[in-house]
Amino acid sequence: MKEISCKLLVIGAGPGGYVSAIRAGQLGIDTVIVEFGKPGGTCLNVGCIPSKALI
Repeated sequence: MKEISCKLLVIGAGPGGYVSAIRAGQLGIDTVIVEFGKPGGTCLNVGCIPSKALI
């Protein structure tokens, strides 16, 4: 396995995690994001946003 070094590790790619990682990258901070499931978390994939699309 390849070893990676970074200044910031974001755990979880939900609505808060991926936005935090994007902003950190924009600020020039070496960032790694780790997610077990699909990026976007429950809110984007099966929760409030998809359910509102059906209404």
